Amino acid sequence: MFAVGQILSAIILATIGMLLFFCPYAIRYRVITSWSHFIIWWAKIVCGIQYEITGLENLPHKNAVVLCKHQSTWETLFLQTILGQQTWVLKKQLLTIPFFGWALRLIEPIAIDREKSSSIKQLLEQGKTRLQQGRWVVIFPEGSRIAVGKSGRYSRSGAVLAKETGFSVVPIAHNAGVLWPRKAFVKKPGIIHVVIGPEIKADNLTADEIHDKAREWIETTMTSLPVK
Repeated sequence: MFAVGQILSAIILATIGMLLFFCPYAIRYRVITSWSHFIIWWAKIVCGIQYEITGLENLPHKNAVVLCKHQSTWETLFLQTILGQQTWVLKKQLLTIPFFGWALRLIEPIAIDREKSSSIKQLLEQGKTRLQQGRWVVIFPEGSRIAVGKSGRYSRSGAVLAKETGFSVVPIAHNAGVLWPRKAFVKKPGIIHVVIGPEIKADNLTADEIHDKAREWIETTMTSLPVK
């Protein structure tokens, strides 16, 4: 039942979104991201997936670079419900997915080819532009979704972007993979815990220091979250 609602709603909203290709970005963004709001609600109603947030007060009033743990599809949708207009760094292959990818293209993600060395330059150039446009830039520094209890190699790109632009970093930890596992069809009922960390200001810190502070905070916080 959940999958049926997920697929049908994606097709409907993506179609509407594509028909609005000529509209200003703000309108396209609102329509297309309404799907994420629906899916978070739908997962609560059908699958019993609820959430608790700690640290909302840590979100700065100004847009920033978000470095978030990556375990599931859930967090990619959820962040759209608590932040303002945002841009995600993602694999360009996602833009070829029928309906989903076509609509995603209309809200201007930073779509990179990880195998090309030029991807970092692209991320920094487009990331700077998006930040200057007032959008949050959301990066999953581990790249791919990581199994619960595991940690991937953290990319420095988000820290470098923050340092070069002067925008702050906001680290986010969560345990969404416990209830909405990667590579799994069945979802479990329960409560996802989301923790928003203290703002890391780029002033007086090197990119390496920003990177290390964010990674250490995320991984330390992860050890305090339920894994079952």
